[in-house]
Amino acid sequence: MVHVEQLSTRRPAVSVEELLKGFVPSPRFGEVSFASYRPDPAQPSQAEAVRVLEDFGSQVASKPAGGLRRLFGGKLFGDGTRKPGSRAGIYLDGGFGVGKTHLLSSLWHQVEGPKAIGTFVEYTNLVGALSFRKTVEALSSYKLVCIDEFELDDPGDTVLMSRLMRELADAGVKLAATSNTLPGALGDGRFAAVDFQREIQVLADQFEILHIDGEDFRHRGLPTPPEPLLNSDLDATMRREFEDKTVAVDDFGTLVDHLAGVHPSRYRQLLDGIDAVVWRNVHTITEQSVALRFVVLADRLYDKDVPILGSGAPLDALFTPEMMAGGYQKKYFRAVSRLMALAREAQGAPSAEAIPGPAVSEPQPAGRGA
Repeated sequence: MVHVEQLSTRRPAVSVEELLKGFVPSPRFGEVSFASYRPDPAQPSQAEAVRVLEDFGSQVASKPAGGLRRLFGGKLFGDGTRKPGSRAGIYLDGGFGVGKTHLLSSLWHQVEGPKAIGTFVEYTNLVGALSFRKTVEALSSYKLVCIDEFELDDPGDTVLMSRLMRELADAGVKLAATSNTLPGALGDGRFAAVDFQREIQVLADQFEILHIDGEDFRHRGLPTPPEPLLNSDLDATMRREFEDKTVAVDDFGTLVDHLAGVHPSRYRQLLDGIDAVVWRNVHTITEQSVALRFVVLADRLYDKDVPILGSGAPLDALFTPEMMAGGYQKKYFRAVSRLMALAREAQGAPSAEAIPGPAVSEPQPAGRGA
């Protein structure tokens, strides 16, 4: 028997404490460690990243949480280099699929709390839900704040996060971030480090930048999506695939409209207790604001590994061609590939790796984990 719910009827009320409790690694990275990261022997920068991050984590772990420690007070050696551990943070720069999220989560696991880890978008949503000042107050007592997929495509959000990071660093919080580069970009993503240094301005020279080399899986493109089901087949497939599960069944258009009334910071709680989702009459989203909101839901579904059954349009037609080629293309590529992986899982097919985005499987190839 399947227990049926509807996301489009849920309006989760979330306290500040509950929002902050959500800043932990997703289930996909809930038990990773530096030991479980397997560096590619052909890419020495991967093993070096493990070494530097472990050392950084030890430095963080040895410091008490809270207390004002000035950002620019780090001690310098005679040659002008900064004393190890005195930098505000570490920035992991590299292409998709080289293990950045695995490494960032491993750092989080190494350090005793209070601490937080989340995506760039989750932090900007937190500011939107709490206000900038309350977010600073909430995080200033933390030892470590990790920001995954630092995005450089929205100047306003980038300036917001730069200011947040600067104030947290002033309060003595150690920071770690990973890059997020455009799917169509050439090379291994190193240009993002230059952009990062420019965009966060005065804070940038307080970060140690680690370049992580490795195969860039972006160039494979998106895999072929599973065929959508007919509406008449949805119920039977749902009962067969999700017996004894709690499934959220929604008309796609109704769900998309409902998301406008739920703050993206609450999408994680929107999915509480849901084992799978079924969407009837999937269609292409044509408004950018609606599409960006839906990307956040796609990320939360992927974090929680929630399978998807759908009818209507295939998932590679979820966003318009203009969106897939525009300034937010990396968000849309990531969302589509993750949703397709979840759709394959729902139909019992082997799940191709989501590109770009974190993917963990056993056994992991060398240098993988994110």
